[in-house]
Amino acid sequence: MTDPLASLRRQAKELRRAYDWGDAAARSRVAAQMRQPPEPLRHADALHVLAREAGYPSWPAMKFTVETEGMDRAALQQRLKIALAQGQTWVVQRLLQDTPDLARGLFGLEVALYDRPAVEAALAENPDRAVALAGPVRPILHLARSRMHQVWPEKVPDMIAIAQMLVTHGADVNDAIPHEDGPLSALYLALGHADNLTLARWLLEQGADPNDGESLYHATELPHADGVRLLLDHGARPAGTNALLRAIDKDDEDKIALLLAAGADPNERAAGGPGIPVLHHLARRGASEPVCRALLEAGADTWQRYQGASAYAFARVYGNRALAALLEAAGVDQSLTKEEALLAAAAEGVPPPGQYIDPAKLSGAYADLLVEIVPLEGRSGHVKALVGIGMDYDRPDTNGLSPVQIAGWEGLPDMLAYFIDLRPDLSRVNGFGGTLLTTILHGSENHPAKETRDHLECLRIVLDHGLALPRKAVDFAGEPEVAAFLSDWARAHPGQVVDA
Repeated sequence: MTDPLASLRRQAKELRRAYDWGDAAARSRVAAQMRQPPEPLRHADALHVLAREAGYPSWPAMKFTVETEGMDRAALQQRLKIALAQGQTWVVQRLLQDTPDLARGLFGLEVALYDRPAVEAALAENPDRAVALAGPVRPILHLARSRMHQVWPEKVPDMIAIAQMLVTHGADVNDAIPHEDGPLSALYLALGHADNLTLARWLLEQGADPNDGESLYHATELPHADGVRLLLDHGARPAGTNALLRAIDKDDEDKIALLLAAGADPNERAAGGPGIPVLHHLARRGASEPVCRALLEAGADTWQRYQGASAYAFARVYGNRALAALLEAAGVDQSLTKEEALLAAAAEGVPPPGQYIDPAKLSGAYADLLVEIVPLEGRSGHVKALVGIGMDYDRPDTNGLSPVQIAGWEGLPDMLAYFIDLRPDLSRVNGFGGTLLTTILHGSENHPAKETRDHLECLRIVLDHGLALPRKAVDFAGEPEVAAFLSDWARAHPGQVVDA
């Protein structure tokens, strides 16, 4: 079967070659489409130029259009369903650009696309559609999880009008998707999943429960404090939600201040498991001095222990000098065990030569030390020092995530390459059902700092290393650059593609 993109790839190679030779016409074409073209021109840049010349915003957009031309309507509708459910707004836009009526007659999709006339007509014909399942969930949940407001702000009034129509015809603002860890409410979907403050506010005003067990926690993951503030203003209670600890994960002073002012307990331990105290959590997350000071001033107990380890020992072992200094000033006991002193020396980059950790004597409090250090900024030397003194470089954490998988999720190619060189188990499936490759893909779409990370290079590293490429990963990648890269890789390395 002829590859419809093969001709374009050849043209890109020719353009790149001519550009590098200094051909005036080639350089003029590139300059017309790229403000500051790199030297030398990369193949991806040449593809971008061809796409822009053809009227597309990027090569992934052009490639997506070409590759979906052969799909029948049912296949395109299935791809639209997946894109809406996963928040792949660029895929939705490309599909509708080519087939504007693709969602016609599919009520859940019409709701998620804010198609007010279609929803009005469907409810006029059969009002029960407002409460009937539309696929696996009811319409109000399709509306709540839609991220189309991010690219169609002009349709926000239609979104609210649809919400009102659904509720008028019996939809429940507290409807939820069943989940093994607890139901995922419409409010959670609107706020924590879709970052849709407008719809979240409307749901709360209609009686949605702000204490649904998920919304406040996930609001701390948003890139702003408005979601936390909105929930607290409507009566959300921080107790028992882990929201404070999650805000500490993000080192977010504003959210922490809001939660403390709303009654969050600075000594509340994490729900589930043995429960880690707040100061220990500050230490292992590398919290900044202002955040550490705020929790201490709020009354965090400096003498609490976690599996026998003091907060001060945690601060030293995890390399959080700001917290250690504050605790020293507070007059806490500064004693360390022999193992803690060695771990602290590794954190400071000066482990004594010839000394190694005895795993049998290491407190269980430090079992996940390596995987928790990997995401912290600027900790490459710390990680290597820990491995150097005998820490297990392939030990998974309680979620089954190994250090190499954490590096992939975080989009840290240098750290990923370091662990791969140590020959870890690359076939491990973590507790979320993810492999190393799918964990990287998940990070490329969902990591809060994905714009500053390099998940694409992480994918290149593991594929160069020979990891299999699942066909589903190629078909359903949510980021356009990632989707284009995987598709190109699959064509160039067909033997690496598997159906699993």
